[in-house]
Amino acid sequence: MIGVGDMVLLEPLTEESFINNLKNRFDHSEIYTYIGSVVISLNPYRPLPIYTADKVEEYRNRNFYELSPHIYALADEAYRSLRDQDKDQCILITGESGAGKTEASKLVMSYVAAVCGKGQEVNKVKEQLLQSNPVLEAFGNAKTVRNDNSSRFGKYMDIEFDFKGDPLGGVISNYLLEKSRVVKQPRGERNFHIFYQLLSGASEDTLKKLKLDRDLSKYNYLSLDSAAVNGLDDAANFRTVRNAMQIVGFMEDEVQSVLELVAAILKLGNIEFKPESRVNGFDESRVKDKNDLKEMCELLGIEQSALERAFSFRTVEARLDKVSTTLNVAQAQTKVRKKVMGVLDIYGFEIFEDNSFEQFIINYCNEKLQQIFIELTLREEQEEYVREGIEWTNIEYFNNAIICDLIENNQNGILAMLDEECLRPGTVTDETFLDKLNTICADHQHFESRLSKNSKFLTDHTLPHNCFRIQHYAGKVLYRVEGFVDKNNDLLYRDLSQVMFKANHSLMKLLFPEGNPNKVNLKRPPTAGFQFRASVGTLMKNLLTKNPNYIRCIKPNDKKAAHIFTESLVCHQVRYLGLMENVRVRRAGYAFRQAYEPCLERYKMLCKQTWPHWKGPAREGVEVLLTDLQIPNEEFSYGRSKIFIRNPRTLFTLENKRAQCLEDLATLIQKIYRGWKRRTEFLLMKRSQVVVAAWYRRYAVRCSLILFLLMSLEDTGFLCARKILRELKYQKRCQEAVTTIAAYWHGTQVRREYRKFFRANAGKKIYEFTIQRIMQKYFLELKKTLPSMSPIDKSWPARPYLFLEGAHTELRRIFHLWRCKKYREQFTEQKKAIFEEKLEASEIFKDKKTLYPSSVGQPFKGDYLEMKTNPRYQKLNNLVEEKVILADIVNKINRANGKGAPRVFLLTKINLVLADHKTGQMKASVPLSDLTGVSVSSQSDGFFALRLKEGSASAAKGDFLLSSERLIEIITKLHRIKTSSGEQINIDISDEFLVQFKQDKVCVKFLQGGPKNGNSATCKRKNNRLLEVSVPSP
Repeated sequence: MIGVGDMVLLEPLTEESFINNLKNRFDHSEIYTYIGSVVISLNPYRPLPIYTADKVEEYRNRNFYELSPHIYALADEAYRSLRDQDKDQCILITGESGAGKTEASKLVMSYVAAVCGKGQEVNKVKEQLLQSNPVLEAFGNAKTVRNDNSSRFGKYMDIEFDFKGDPLGGVISNYLLEKSRVVKQPRGERNFHIFYQLLSGASEDTLKKLKLDRDLSKYNYLSLDSAAVNGLDDAANFRTVRNAMQIVGFMEDEVQSVLELVAAILKLGNIEFKPESRVNGFDESRVKDKNDLKEMCELLGIEQSALERAFSFRTVEARLDKVSTTLNVAQAQTKVRKKVMGVLDIYGFEIFEDNSFEQFIINYCNEKLQQIFIELTLREEQEEYVREGIEWTNIEYFNNAIICDLIENNQNGILAMLDEECLRPGTVTDETFLDKLNTICADHQHFESRLSKNSKFLTDHTLPHNCFRIQHYAGKVLYRVEGFVDKNNDLLYRDLSQVMFKANHSLMKLLFPEGNPNKVNLKRPPTAGFQFRASVGTLMKNLLTKNPNYIRCIKPNDKKAAHIFTESLVCHQVRYLGLMENVRVRRAGYAFRQAYEPCLERYKMLCKQTWPHWKGPAREGVEVLLTDLQIPNEEFSYGRSKIFIRNPRTLFTLENKRAQCLEDLATLIQKIYRGWKRRTEFLLMKRSQVVVAAWYRRYAVRCSLILFLLMSLEDTGFLCARKILRELKYQKRCQEAVTTIAAYWHGTQVRREYRKFFRANAGKKIYEFTIQRIMQKYFLELKKTLPSMSPIDKSWPARPYLFLEGAHTELRRIFHLWRCKKYREQFTEQKKAIFEEKLEASEIFKDKKTLYPSSVGQPFKGDYLEMKTNPRYQKLNNLVEEKVILADIVNKINRANGKGAPRVFLLTKINLVLADHKTGQMKASVPLSDLTGVSVSSQSDGFFALRLKEGSASAAKGDFLLSSERLIEIITKLHRIKTSSGEQINIDISDEFLVQFKQDKVCVKFLQGGPKNGNSATCKRKNNRLLEVSVPSP
């Protein structure tokens, strides 16, 4: 091994020896080094042959310290702890921008995908998890001066596993996309990758449809000085992204919608404005060249004049009314326990020439991650030794909690003051925000400003007047206050939102829901800083619930070049990451600790006294176990509730002995099983041998007896035998003669006795014989002319004789019943259920509902949305615990105007669910026990009302009035479910019925007539108490 693989074993331990060890290993292409269980990763800026399939197999199911340091060892340790010990894991990857965090996260995910289970569904999930990376990088990564593939957003992925360790899926959370990069990039940097990939890799036909040109210089949003990046093939990456989007679950029309939106953004950057003077003396702006505006409107399906007006005008509304709306939050709790592994790949600490709001937020997030590292690896570990009564000498380290408090304090924190400035009335500028900081934060030891009360910065010419400086854990960062207020507000004028919502482009409506004129919200949206602080807080709570695994990424040089190791840069990162303090804590502490109960349970088979059951206290059992194994006393210590093991090699020894013992136990079980199996086979063969021997002895005795008789006959002589044979033949002939004579005599006697009766009964006998012949002929003819086996075939052979009328009719009935029985026997259980549903629908609606005849020929499919395979409703399907019996799109009728809104209608054996058909968000969930009745009309419309039990929680907003083309199937399935559960549901078929809406009852009246807008029924509100439904004439 080159150098020392684990810094805990480094002698002597100084900062200089620490850096020299890293440099020595880096020069020999050893980029990974351990600090106990923490992995240090140096970015090599070149591909290395250490990530092959053979390497994956080499590190699979191996102890952490068994092989040379590698990121695969940490990934394997985390995965095995998750699979075998049922501990949720998180992998925290931290470091500066350009240190290799994104690549490290991809390596971890690829390793986990390689070592977990196989199978069609499992492979599909693994492929989707891996292919999410190219899509996220295309839309969220860009080239910066420090990194050619810098993440301009934070990403946290929770990968869910089942009890076997096979992946079930993933949940990706993102944090603070750097939106300002779209319109402006610093010198030497690029826009997001997707713009360059689209123009370089799309076909000519695709570019023509998107109204784009391959020349980058024609688009103002794309920087030309750094458009080409060494090592990045934008054309090939575009093909990779297109393929990845299909694997993840994007439909072809959805991919096209995304590309149209990207093209529209490029067109938006080319729109220029010119000033014009109005009659009243005010200036206004106009679009200079409308060609790009026209093409953008064609891509998005927006009216050109409306978009041009939204660009040039702003509407201000003032209202005295205030409408409060209750929001329903759909929460799903799964009963099955799922194991989770989280992978955090978030932007690194950034110090640029010009640092603004984005860098401030990014560095705040890194402060929180550093605080977690301090909490879990330095402070928590030392406090645990004190709690457990282990002798310990405290090690000093820098705690950055004071910096986090400076930023996030709810009263005097920088983010709180920024929100206060954004929300207060009056003139608000970046300067007023800086004045407030100078007043409140002047005495803070980590805050510096030239205009603050602290006089020591008044002559600091490195600190401009419009800036402030914070002493972060990674060093001092100068922030320019310009743009802080606007970027924190992150507002879009309502005129633009409403124009975008009116677009015919499906994706635009989803991106601008605030533009919906029916859902105008005058409440001010939360600021960007508030949202990010809340997201980071949720992330930190999530990370604290999991077992952490650390990868500390270090950038070896600022030139992004291979084979260059800048000691001063690496030393700076080692200091602010607290790696030296981490080594000291690990050297002074214990590598492994575990509660006594699980420790005894895991290793009890290594000692005869503790195996198979220990009846005393767990601590005494562990003491007996370690004494029996003769482990030196200096290798472990007993805490109040845990056993502490100092050296990892001691743990490896225990694990190896346990593995060997398990093999011995498995061998013993196999031995006993094989002995039982062979003994069973032997006893069976023994019983078979006894039977065979008995039959053979019988056969042998019979053969001996026959041989003895033959020998006796030979002794009597040949003449004697011939005489006996003649006598036997004579006796036989005599018996046959006597029998023949007796038979003839008896026949003569009978004929004489019955001759007098023959002529008297001859007619009756002839009649019966004739009738039998006629019936025999009738059955034979009927056999040849039987109709087909179809139950709907009503043909039947003609009756040949009148006296067979009754038998002919009965045979027809019996044949039809037998034919129906044979036809039913061909049905599967599923087909029987369908016909039973059709029969029940007939009993409910036949001759009562005009719509019923059109539904007879249509099979009841049930799941019309393909909930299990449709990726759009995958999340909604996971929220519903029971099996979905029916899934369809219905229209929910609004009592205010009679118009319908599309909803996803789900029916299970327990609940009835309504959800948004676009987002899949659950809108209402009604237990079927709260459903008392259904009201429908007798006409050909699809309207039906679900009446809810008064006083129930589901009836708070009143009954549901819905419309569906599959009304017959919906009500039939509802009736079957309620009947099977022993409940009754009232089905009211009437052309006029009442529906309860909140506190009011509204009459729904059905009128027959021709609607103006087509052949479908329409609903209109006449007054507060009446809804009229116009149904087309049949």
